[in-house]
Amino acid sequence: MSRWIALVCGVLFGAGLVISDMANPARVLAFLDVAGDWDPSLALVMGAALLPSALAYVWRRGRQRPLAAAQFHVPSHRTIDTRLLGGAALFGIGWGLVGLCPGPALAALVTLQWPFLLFAAAMVAGMALHRLLPLRMA
Repeated sequence: MSRWIALVCGVLFGAGLVISDMANPARVLAFLDVAGDWDPSLALVMGAALLPSALAYVWRRGRQRPLAAAQFHVPSHRTIDTRLLGGAALFGIGWGLVGLCPGPALAALVTLQWPFLLFAAAMVAGMALHRLLPLRMA
């Protein structure tokens, strides 16, 4: 049951990204172009996401477990380390270069355009490489 709920939530999230045009790399790159032709629409989308997210955190505090799972999966690790900083830097650099991050890239796969297919293939290859290589960073 929880897989179906995750699928429905993912489809809803992806549809929202496509409808709001946030799966469009040009829109994201225009948001990052603060010195040029800046487009604030991504900031509005991120700001609007804060309300349901905040409500979900408040709702979670009053519950012992989620509706469709045995337990909540909330990160307990709160230390800022080199892995976190390195991952954030790689994410930001990639996002700034191509205007895509994983969510919008997956949502855009329905278009079958080669840039999105290439991005998704590179993302899967990066995940596989991460699993194969031992982590040496502390």
